[in-house]
Amino acid sequence: MADASFDVVSKVDRQEVDNALNQAGKELANRFDFRGTGAKVSWSGEEAITIEAETEERCSAAIDVFKEKLIKRGISLKAFDVGEPAVSGRIYRVTGTLVQGISTEKAKQIAKKIRDEGPKGTQAQIQGDQLRVTSKKKDDLQAVISLLKAGDFDLALQFTNYR
Repeated sequence: MADASFDVVSKVDRQEVDNALNQAGKELANRFDFRGTGAKVSWSGEEAITIEAETEERCSAAIDVFKEKLIKRGISLKAFDVGEPAVSGRIYRVTGTLVQGISTEKAKQIAKKIRDEGPKGTQAQIQGDQLRVTSKKKDDLQAVISLLKAGDFDLALQFTNYR
């Protein structure tokens, strides 16, 4: 019998993020407390999102609105990294980035946790920006998934290609 396996990845569905961005933009345009504050949220590149407002408080509130929409769309907040506010004239601007892929350092940390605390016979291999976990038993893979869900790696982890 072939070994059972699954992949550990950190990917965000861009369409869901785009939907959350559009919903947040509509709410910022329609809410009474955001009228006249110039609050808006938009894409600024492939993986970056810019949030602008005339005051720091409104900018912070706009970030909260966007995060709320991400949560409602099922996207982990660990996948959205918010930068520091920058002032440009009268506009406060915050740029946030979407975290995609698992860095080599984090992959090594996850593989070490699987090796140290996971069931015997379970192996983790780093393959680019993801990990492949293999084992003879599917029950061991379920235990590894539970172990990784309980661990805090500052990443939004998904488990794909379970076979």
